[in-house]
Amino acid sequence: MNARVGYVAIGRNEGERLRACLSSLRRDPSAIIVYVDSGSTDSSLEAAREFGAQSVELDTNIPFTAARARNAGASRLLELAAPDFIQFVDGDCTLDADWMRRATGLLDARKDVAVVCGRRRERFPDASVYNRLCDIEWASPIGDALSCGGDALMRAAAFEEAGRYDESLIAGEEPELCVRLRAKGWKIHRIDAEMTLHDAAMTRFRQWWKRSVRAGHAFAEVSHIHRRSPCGVWKRETRRALAWASIAPLALILSVAVHPSALVILAVYPLQFARLSWTARNRLGGAAAPWALFTILGKFPEALGVVKFHVGRAFGRRAGIVEYK
Repeated sequence: MNARVGYVAIGRNEGERLRACLSSLRRDPSAIIVYVDSGSTDSSLEAAREFGAQSVELDTNIPFTAARARNAGASRLLELAAPDFIQFVDGDCTLDADWMRRATGLLDARKDVAVVCGRRRERFPDASVYNRLCDIEWASPIGDALSCGGDALMRAAAFEEAGRYDESLIAGEEPELCVRLRAKGWKIHRIDAEMTLHDAAMTRFRQWWKRSVRAGHAFAEVSHIHRRSPCGVWKRETRRALAWASIAPLALILSVAVHPSALVILAVYPLQFARLSWTARNRLGGAAAPWALFTILGKFPEALGVVKFHVGRAFGRRAGIVEYK
């Protein structure tokens, strides 16, 4: 079967969010949808059948990763059809009704672009400060980009040429794939178009902390894998997390070992808060101060994620290096 676009949705215990996701994909009457389930205990598989999606159930004996799920979905999709493009979408997102027209139009016009993405927004940005932070995070610049997120339309041929997602990564699989795509001469492009509504459903500090730790782990792992890349992907983010998180313990150590006045070093945190809040006031309005606060606070869990990656690597966890000639 030939198809212009195929859809791969991934999820685990998404509940009604998955139904909304599959319903949005069903707006395309010719849609070939593959849903990949990572050990759900709710009615996710029944929902997939209800919406006519092909289901793939991942082996629960192998650690789940989003990369593994997306690759499995792409494999099933390519068995069913030969699409020109693959739309990847997370099961907690809904696809905008006009997105596919805009995205395929860009790929038709720009033969050098492998991946096109657009505006991802939070469905309930005012539900919590953490949802608002996600909504701010999704507001990336328009134009040629370094990477995409989990929701993106990809050329199937380019996706295959680059070697698909790295299934060993617990996070950061999209930027890592984009580094390999760009190394082969492909471009990543973000257009000014609504793409997906995301439902983070993040209401607790602990959720935000764990997400930030995963981000730090991804920064460290992807920057290590591509340490010889001319792009220098996520090196700066890794260094910033370590630098800002180390100031507090350094100040405390110096205050004990040298003189209590060393605690004045901690003043860099409120100074950075003031600077970030001021520079973001026009862009973020009333959200500038919370964004600045969590940007600074986030360096601590991110640094923890960086340390966890390097400790794991020291004890034998896989972390290969991509060679560049």
